[in-house]
Amino acid sequence: MKLALVVPGGVDRSGENRVIPALLALIKRLAQAHEVHVFALRQEATPATWPLAGATVHNIGDGWQRWRAFRAIAAEHRRAPFDRIHAIFSGRCGQVAAAAGLWLHCPTLVHVAGGELVALRDIHYGGRLNWRGRLSEAIVLRCADQVTAASTPIIDALRALGIRAQRVPLGVDLTAWPPQSPRRRGPGPARLLHVASLNRVKDQPTLLRALAELARRGVAFRMDIVGVDTLDGEMQRLATQLGLDEHVRFLGFRTQRELQPMMGAAHLMVMSSRHETGPLVLLEAAISGVPTVGTAVGHLAEWSPAAASAVPPGDWNELADAIDRALTDEDLRLQMGWSAQRRAMREDADHTARAFEALYLSVRDVPALPVRLRR
Repeated sequence: MKLALVVPGGVDRSGENRVIPALLALIKRLAQAHEVHVFALRQEATPATWPLAGATVHNIGDGWQRWRAFRAIAAEHRRAPFDRIHAIFSGRCGQVAAAAGLWLHCPTLVHVAGGELVALRDIHYGGRLNWRGRLSEAIVLRCADQVTAASTPIIDALRALGIRAQRVPLGVDLTAWPPQSPRRRGPGPARLLHVASLNRVKDQPTLLRALAELARRGVAFRMDIVGVDTLDGEMQRLATQLGLDEHVRFLGFRTQRELQPMMGAAHLMVMSSRHETGPLVLLEAAISGVPTVGTAVGHLAEWSPAAASAVPPGDWNELADAIDRALTDEDLRLQMGWSAQRRAMREDADHTARAFEALYLSVRDVPALPVRLRR
């Protein structure tokens, strides 16, 4: 097949910086059997083309992104027709894929991978903040021949909107992340890890307040926070105000290669997000034998209590309690680690590629537009 993948970015020509690891793993596997063209709305500011993981990346760049992405797909389609158009993320990517699919009469798939279905008004986040966003998503999702999402909570949210969808987790590449058995803690402080960009959706204030409560209780721990800072030092200042300078390190961005030994040395991954469709880092931690404690979103919600420990979003006191329990009860921590690893290995990157390939084959040729919108 000839496939068009529409993505917001995450496909840097370096293959290491500014990438989405699960997306690279998927592209690599699809490119082994198919001709894959990746249309990135803005990986770089100016238009460019480069090879990556066996595929061809078409970077759209700044200015009129959706229109120019549509034209780029149509131009490549004229060279040799696409068999399937697949948006990884809805939103703008879904809009481009839906428009191209309708115009070119090509089957279209949309994978909901971000905040397309939420409206967190206090932080101005989500695809349903206004009527334009809600209308756009309704059109995109109903035009798609197949809709997928990574976790059960997102499938449930789609069902509530009248959209039938299939669960397809974006799995970990086991060749890049070799599985490690869960390990018992040795002496010394517990080693905690948080991997996420510093932003409002990841809600690091809840994380830091939970850590401050642990410190008040006398729990011995060290927390490494890995991720790009988009808040101009606000979280570092909050950590200082909470008296956490001796407990917390902010390490900034780390490549996958740099992150792996940190993951292997951790005792617990801690997440505090207000919304997730995954997150992938929970799966990477699970492969590394490290269980996750965090807020009840995405995989955390569907894995709890056997393979993760989940608490209500924003509840730092409950988060502190859950971390404390996992660190106090070593058998519980190890049991969660083994359960999480089994789940993550069953749904690795190979599973993801096979699931999408099966869906490419299952969708039928696209009828004319008036018939297609009649659902």
